[in-house]
Amino acid sequence: MVAATCITEVCADHGEGPLWDATRDALVIVDMERGALVEVTPEGRTTRHELGGVAAAIRPRAAGGYVLAVARGFQLLTAHFTPDGPVVPAFSDEGLRMNDGGCDPQGRFYCGSMAYDEAPGAGTLYRFDPDRSVHPVIGDLTIPNGLQWTADGRTALHIDTPTNRIDAYDFDAETGAFTGRRPFAVIPDDAGHPDGMAIDEQDGVWVALWGGGAVHHYTADGALAEAFDVNAKDVTACTFGGPDLSTLYVTTSRRDRGDADGPEAGAVFTVPTRVRGAVPFPFAG
Repeated sequence: MVAATCITEVCADHGEGPLWDATRDALVIVDMERGALVEVTPEGRTTRHELGGVAAAIRPRAAGGYVLAVARGFQLLTAHFTPDGPVVPAFSDEGLRMNDGGCDPQGRFYCGSMAYDEAPGAGTLYRFDPDRSVHPVIGDLTIPNGLQWTADGRTALHIDTPTNRIDAYDFDAETGAFTGRRPFAVIPDDAGHPDGMAIDEQDGVWVALWGGGAVHHYTADGALAEAFDVNAKDVTACTFGGPDLSTLYVTTSRRDRGDADGPEAGAVFTVPTRVRGAVPFPFAG
């Protein structure tokens, strides 16, 4: 396998949710359970922004600033990563937290919840609409991850990590409904567990493998095209970045194993690719 290149020092306990921010010419990741955002320049310099609580998933807002999934709801942020209004709650159970998400082509933001103890079926995928309303979309999830849409907007791809699958859904653009769940790709048990993922302009899917120390690239029809080794066992997520969106940025964790994962666990890695990433959709609210 081709090896990813480590570009930072350890900068997160549980690095997740990478977003390439063209307005900053930088990557923004969450240090999830430490409640922080970390900016990473293409050269690997980092700047940390402490928010507190949980910082689960972040996306840009079309009007400027960001939307952030926090422990049990959604928070709008200014361009300086400061709160822009109160938290909008999605649920109240303190045994759950938000985990991963993204925006659909219509500008609605989704994030999935999970139990801190990873209880099976305790999680739900929630939708945060531009009018600030919150709606449950998919229930009976355990560790929801990696939400993406194909270029035509008609298919949503989503992961519930313990299934070891990437699933495809028919997506209704008007209502935001997910139907017709079916496997898109199955990850072998000995390869790790699917976590966050990115999608390229050709509808190719790039998935981080928790416990597998790797990223897998699948073609639009679900066939494994290539694999990349990452020098950290718990690989959490990936996204395309750089001026032409042809660099894959990869986040890692040291939360569970610490130094047992090696000195680069918790750092950010890059992989040069032969494709361009799809531009993530912004939140319309």
